[in-house]
Amino acid sequence: MTAANAVEVHGLRVRYDNGVEALQGVDFTLPRGTALGIVGPNGSGKSTLLKAVAGLVKPSDGVVRVQGRPPRALPPGTIGYVPQVEDVDWQFPVSVRDVVAMGRYPRVGPFTPFSAHDRSAVARAIEALDLGVLADRHISALSGGQQQRTFIARAVAQEPLLLLLDEPTTGVDAATEESLLRLVRGLVADGLPVLMTTHDLDRAPEWFDRLIVVDRKVLADGKPADVLESGAYAGIREHTHTHGHHR
Repeated sequence: MTAANAVEVHGLRVRYDNGVEALQGVDFTLPRGTALGIVGPNGSGKSTLLKAVAGLVKPSDGVVRVQGRPPRALPPGTIGYVPQVEDVDWQFPVSVRDVVAMGRYPRVGPFTPFSAHDRSAVARAIEALDLGVLADRHISALSGGQQQRTFIARAVAQEPLLLLLDEPTTGVDAATEESLLRLVRGLVADGLPVLMTTHDLDRAPEWFDRLIVVDRKVLADGKPADVLESGAYAGIREHTHTHGHHR
């Protein structure tokens, strides 16, 4: 593990209990201060790859290292992970500020009073995601895009050493997408490594320093413009359209 790499993945295989092999020998590294985009068709293993890096899915084979250690061996709060937007059923009343504050729990525990640092991390995350005017609103009263910003703010409030975002721009409006783009580029400029799946190829060069095309294995890896020009992604899209694919 070189100190420059925040994530190292070698020969990663993930096989689910039903026998489906979601990933077949994936290799890549993510240096610090780099935004790495992951693109691929539905069912290509993109979300599984993020979950494996987050320590939520156990590799069947291969090595995943974050900060030089297996993800599950890291202190709580090291990895900020924002899954794809799911329908959140908030039975109990929580405000946007409450949800963002949950980002501190891995670091302080749910019953420890917040320090000035904790409070300022929450305030900074709310500001970074333009949630100030919504901070006291009930989470269920928000639009999908506003909820998505809230969940990203919760991950940012954690002050993670690695941020994983699964399709964060799906279903958000153009203004939200712009603010997320500015946020990600700002965090990366400050040295945070970001690993993000996306469907939006057109803007990949704005979002990412590097792009990998995944269809159970890595088909291309490089600068976004070079990867897009290589046609690797267009090739699998044509292939999956003609032959169908399982999710």
